[in-house]
Amino acid sequence: MNTTIDLLQRHRSIRKYKPDPVPDEAFDAIIRSAQSASTSGNMQAYSVIAVKDQEMKKQLAHLAGEQPYIAECPVFLVWCADLNRLKYACEPEGGAVIPATAELFIIATVDAALAAQNAAIAAESLGLGIVYIGGIRNNPQPISDLLELPDLVYPVFGMCMGYPDEAPDVKPRLPVRAVLHRNRYSSGAFADGIAEYNETLRHYMLTRAVTRAGSRRDTTWSKEMKARLERNARLHMKGFLNNRGFLLE
Repeated sequence: MNTTIDLLQRHRSIRKYKPDPVPDEAFDAIIRSAQSASTSGNMQAYSVIAVKDQEMKKQLAHLAGEQPYIAECPVFLVWCADLNRLKYACEPEGGAVIPATAELFIIATVDAALAAQNAAIAAESLGLGIVYIGGIRNNPQPISDLLELPDLVYPVFGMCMGYPDEAPDVKPRLPVRAVLHRNRYSSGAFADGIAEYNETLRHYMLTRAVTRAGSRRDTTWSKEMKARLERNARLHMKGFLNNRGFLLE
């Protein structure tokens, strides 16, 4: 339809990178593009930490669940929800106490996600590849200590970035009818879409996808989601967020 839509629909997660560094001019354009994302009330309640130090990347790879591509990519970005900066912004006006409300937590988390997605699109438009790293939340306190994050800042996710050294297939998504509701939500509307997607993803996983372990699997989306939900992952996050000054009210 146009080059922007084509770029968006060709997104793939990249886990193998060439050693070439990301040029400074390109990286600056990527971050500026991130800053152009929508932000609630112009709060811009996020920060991003670019990690290029090899030893730090190795530590982050370990803390994020032994994901070697964090150490191998030229630059690793840690996207943070940041309410701390607002304290300093309010000082010229006599200061302000930052309320630890669910609403501000949502604002900061969404702001970080929107900015990161802008960065991802900008990077891919320049021939770079990325992969999001949710494993950054496996050990959020040690990672916060390593990055010297103050209170009212927490790491939402990481992002590997660099020039791709692989060309994986695009993973299929749910049919549109399984995610699009018209006028009101209808649970019955997506039953057929889920059934179709189970077969589509099963075929993809058997014929085109190679897992991180280097094998193919006979699985479906329903099986994958059931297993994921039964793991009850990262139950430490609520306590961690409370300790960082989030979600206290």
